[in-house]
Amino acid sequence: MKLLSVVVPCYNEQDNIADFYNELLKNESFFKEKDIELEIIYIDDGSSDNTQEEVKSLNEKDKRVHLVSFSRNFGKEAAMYAGLQKSKGDYVVIMDCDLQDPPALLPEMINAVMDEGYDSVATRRVSRKGEPPIRSFFARMFYRLINKISNAEIVDGARDYRLMTRKFVDAVLSMEEYNRFSKGIFGWVGFKNKWIEFENIERRKGETKWSFWKLFTYAIDGIVAFSTTPLTIASVLGMLCCFVAFIFVIFIVIRQLTVGDPNHLAGWASMASIILFVGGLQLFFVGVVGQYLSKTYLEVKKRPLYIVKEEL
Repeated sequence: MKLLSVVVPCYNEQDNIADFYNELLKNESFFKEKDIELEIIYIDDGSSDNTQEEVKSLNEKDKRVHLVSFSRNFGKEAAMYAGLQKSKGDYVVIMDCDLQDPPALLPEMINAVMDEGYDSVATRRVSRKGEPPIRSFFARMFYRLINKISNAEIVDGARDYRLMTRKFVDAVLSMEEYNRFSKGIFGWVGFKNKWIEFENIERRKGETKWSFWKLFTYAIDGIVAFSTTPLTIASVLGMLCCFVAFIFVIFIVIRQLTVGDPNHLAGWASMASIILFVGGLQLFFVGVVGQYLSKTYLEVKKRPLYIVKEEL
């Protein structure tokens, strides 16, 4: 008999806990047919509502339900990592509690791993119905950019909804970095992967916890974690600016020696523009370098990704 661990990150999802459980168990006859046992691990990421109480209530009825509760909000990446660490299954699947990751896809995903020999089965949305247009636009631009500048496979519309073998999970857990970008990590570790496409599904209840700013900073984390191209661009543009400045110096010296400069105010506008342009570039790329330094700073501290307050 095989064990399937269902990892469910939660943050203020009290209204969706029971709904997710009920939807998941609609596949119970399939699990029995495949001789699969379940463990359902809800990771409470420092919720301020009754998420913990809802999970505890399920645990009283069904001992296959487990709770890992954080001491504060550490973020979804930490919650997913904790779930993978706590899982004991031969197969592990990560699913959102809001039912945007349809449990009805699980039979197809399990068949692909058990019968077709895949190491992981990932899902991607083929549409972004219900999302604000500007958010969808920037999301598509991010995926195009990250795939051009990194060596990790990050598919447009990819979800964290993924079924993995124990071998795949162990490979992901071996990457212990503090600044995690799981979509990149999943692609980086390799193995034999299958993609399943589905239409976007809106949240069953509640509101999304991902604001535009949080998505933007998450995208920056992904770029910094899986590409050094911004540093290369900074170096190239820095050398280019130095070359242009050197040409200007030669031009100014030659002009001064040949024709002079009767009007000492001549050229001040162009010079001011050049100084502002070069200064702006310097500040921008100091910020780029700062991003990499800040990530390195956090890595060398060796702080834990999360702290558990309660577990059952």
